[in-house]
Amino acid sequence: MSGLPGGAAAREGGGALLVVGDVVTDVVARHRGPLASGTDTVAVIRTLPGGAGANVACWAAHRGCADVRLLGRVGADAAAWHERELIASGVRPRLVVDPQAPTGTVICLVDTGAAAERTFLTDSGASLRLGPEDWSQALLDGVGRLHLSGYLLFSGTGRALVRTAVASARARGVPVSLDPASAGFLVELGVERFMALVEGVDVLLPSRDEACLLTGLPDGADAAAALSRRVPLVVAKQGADGALVARDGAVLARVPAAPATPRDTTGAGDAFTGAFLATLLTGADPGAAADEGCRAGALAVERVGGRPPVGGGGTEPSEPSGSAESAECSKSPESSGPSGPSGPSADDGQAASDPVRAG
Repeated sequence: MSGLPGGAAAREGGGALLVVGDVVTDVVARHRGPLASGTDTVAVIRTLPGGAGANVACWAAHRGCADVRLLGRVGADAAAWHERELIASGVRPRLVVDPQAPTGTVICLVDTGAAAERTFLTDSGASLRLGPEDWSQALLDGVGRLHLSGYLLFSGTGRALVRTAVASARARGVPVSLDPASAGFLVELGVERFMALVEGVDVLLPSRDEACLLTGLPDGADAAAALSRRVPLVVAKQGADGALVARDGAVLARVPAAPATPRDTTGAGDAFTGAFLATLLTGADPGAAADEGCRAGALAVERVGGRPPVGGGGTEPSEPSGSAESAECSKSPESSGPSGPSGPSADDGQAASDPVRAG
């Protein structure tokens, strides 16, 4: 690791990018037209590495960030595969292997019509159990920026980790960014609760729907401007309309989308975020960084899955082999407390199927 303390790395405009967030297995089912309820629908199905946090890290490395680190939590069932895929993408993973919960799984239903829109069925598994005990102050050594996946906010342990990580970063002068991640989960969490949890965050990267939900405003530009009165910098992703950069209650830049023919919009927002953050670390201004984000988003929608091509030849990520080999990952010290496959321990006092209210 770099010998620079986190704050010094941030001030010099470089340093590593540390991403804290979800690592999951994506099962991508591409179909055309409405699903046939009660019977079969023809689809092309692939199993790919995913997770918003992991995707952001991979796209940042693809954009050229030389030191991208990822803290995540996985089950023993797929730890080795996920570690291999992250390393192949240029990411330095620190994966905590959960002794009880399996790796999270997301089923992505992708309608292959003109918009390539998708619907997610999410079983967050071990990702929901990433918590403060997995954090270390040393993770910030040499770090220029810390990015938090918004999915952390939808479990009690994740919220505690966000508070710990933000406090650590602020103490060391490391700027923090966060992507709200899911409009659906935000509704359950509540707007004011979310805004209280992101206090201390320097950059917020919502989608248009998330920005409108968080402000109650129907217009994307108005919503971005309003959010920037509460968070220093807001970069609101607008899908096919590009991105908006807002600060101090005003939209400073409207960045057009790059042309693309969409196949699968899974991970487009993660691609934007990863490229945006990697570009910021070079010392670029937010408008230029947003332009790079739009370019990455365009590349992402022309691919299946949420990750960039591996290596220089556009290689697709591999599918799991089913091997029982072990990964060189951190072992969790947890040894007690029942856990369902979709959520945190029952000790949180809520059903595992209700990640938002857990904790």
